[in-house]
Amino acid sequence: MSLVDVDYERVLLVKPEVFVYRIPPRTSNRGYRASEWKLDAPDWSGRLRILAKAEKLIIKLEDKNSGELFAACPVDSYPSSAVESVTDSARYFVINIKDGSGRTAFIGIGFVDRSDSFDFNVALQDHFRYLKKDEELAKQPSLETEKKLDLSFKEGQTIKINIGKKSETSSTTSVPRPKPTGSGMPVLLPPPPGSKTNRTPSSQTQQAASKTTTSTNSSNLLLDFE
Repeated sequence: MSLVDVDYERVLLVKPEVFVYRIPPRTSNRGYRASEWKLDAPDWSGRLRILAKAEKLIIKLEDKNSGELFAACPVDSYPSSAVESVTDSARYFVINIKDGSGRTAFIGIGFVDRSDSFDFNVALQDHFRYLKKDEELAKQPSLETEKKLDLSFKEGQTIKINIGKKSETSSTTSVPRPKPTGSGMPVLLPPPPGSKTNRTPSSQTQQAASKTTTSTNSSNLLLDFE
């Protein structure tokens, strides 16, 4: 949900003790200096609350016991002239308070603990950072306004799916293995033409030769192998 759409008041920060100082008017463009205030004699002390409703933010100074409003400072942006840090301390600020009739005045506020001033600063920064993010998201087109892809079938539209059978040859065909080169069984090459080799005849050859050449003497056999 966007902060702009929030219609109830949210409490961003509560500090039980804050001091208020009457400050001299600024005579130049240089920043405020807390050392010029009467820091040992604050003009008022009480409770500080930061409240937010939608994009609006207000700092309220209230009585710590009764809750009666002492002063209010509406903040439209930060940093701005509504809330300024002093130049010589991190615990003091100058805020622009307004009453119901529209009158304004600048007063100084200060915290005893430095961590309280840090929380005060962070609460203001976070609120306006979230507002900026909401504005950026609002500029982006939403999913509802984007054109969606229509994947539905139109009237009378059909779709055909061909489911082919898996080929038996393709399933059994394997990648041929390369012939071994240099390892495994050696490749038998044919002998050179015209050369004679002394090969031992097989048993079947010997039986066939014994039937057809029973009359051949031993000398002729020797001549065949010269």
